[in-house]
Amino acid sequence: MIRETVRSWWIIAWILPLVVLSAASAKEASHEASGGIAADQVLKMLLDGNKQYAAGKLTHPNSTPQRRQQLVAGQHPLAIILSCSDSRVPPEIIFDQGLGDLFVVRVAGNVVDNLALGSIEYAAEHLGVPLIVVLGHEKCGAITAAVEGGGKAPGHIEAVVKALRPAVEKVKDKPGDKVENAIKANIELIVEQLKTSRPILAELVKDGKLMIVGARYDLDTGLVEIINQ
Repeated sequence: MIRETVRSWWIIAWILPLVVLSAASAKEASHEASGGIAADQVLKMLLDGNKQYAAGKLTHPNSTPQRRQQLVAGQHPLAIILSCSDSRVPPEIIFDQGLGDLFVVRVAGNVVDNLALGSIEYAAEHLGVPLIVVLGHEKCGAITAAVEGGGKAPGHIEAVVKALRPAVEKVKDKPGDKVENAIKANIELIVEQLKTSRPILAELVKDGKLMIVGARYDLDTGLVEIINQ
């Protein structure tokens, strides 16, 4: 009887550390998949990086051959950036980030179609990215075309202009600069579109696993301002 009791305790003593280690490993894997950083902390990191960029003090993190090799096994980006395709607004540079840090979706006017939405859903659901930044910018050419062109544009550019019409219509009777008003309205509309997109993004937002914010990049100062959170 004593021998059996000792044997049972020995088995427990041997197995328990393995169980604890397995649980810790699972927790670590989950931690890694989400980047291990809360959305508000990621946002602060991006804004801090942007201030460094605007001040001409870029650090160019995660740009080494070693970092490149680390990413061969997989990616764990910190944030999803939905931005305009404008060549003056490269997200990795203006936020002072490096390889594997940002999951970037770029399209003129930072609008969302099913292909862009699917890309965003993949990063949010599959990669566990906790933050989406909808990044518009000053003097956006796509929105300028939508405002000044009367909703008409040649070729497939018409599809972009059409997607921007709701923002233009929303602010057409407001005082102030029509293009600037439409830029901000478009950011707000896209943020709302993503927050209410089912079945994936809306549920992640509801469960507190995803934050979606709108931001505007100033071409003159280089600074990013959060306008919708």
